[in-house]
Amino acid sequence: MQDGDGNGWVRLSDGSYRWGLYGAAGLLLHAPDSQGAGHVLLQHRAGWTHMGGTWGIPGGARNRDETPLEAAVREFREEVAGNLSEYTVLGTYEHDLRQWRYDTFLLGLASMVPFRAGNSESNEIRWVPVEEAEALPLMPAFRSAWQDLRSGLGAFPMSDTVPGPGTS
Repeated sequence: MQDGDGNGWVRLSDGSYRWGLYGAAGLLLHAPDSQGAGHVLLQHRAGWTHMGGTWGIPGGARNRDETPLEAAVREFREEVAGNLSEYTVLGTYEHDLRQWRYDTFLLGLASMVPFRAGNSESNEIRWVPVEEAEALPLMPAFRSAWQDLRSGLGAFPMSDTVPGPGTS
């Protein structure tokens, strides 16, 4: 793999720009608290980043030879410190704009594993109750996808997690 060969802006036919020459991908983690209420892991984006100051999910540009899931896991591990090892893929959400696409992978964890910001792209990484996520200043693209993503979180039971790719 050529490290970072997917970094760069793509101009769409409507004149807007998206990050990721080969598209982009991210992870939306979902886990229950001790009472069983669902939470999602969100990233408060640093002010210097695109859409800084808003909340979204860890993710970023896909490299030429990566699958969308490989890119999403790599980006998560670059941006978030903590142990992402055992999870269940609950579903995927693809935002396809023909020239560019963003793949979101919904992952279920057995519990709210501690995570923290792993690099300067994040002001904060936080578990947020599903019911409270929409009240945050979400990235516009994440906000527009939120209802579909939220529906996908409830489609499968959150039990029997399995080791994720690249783990032992």
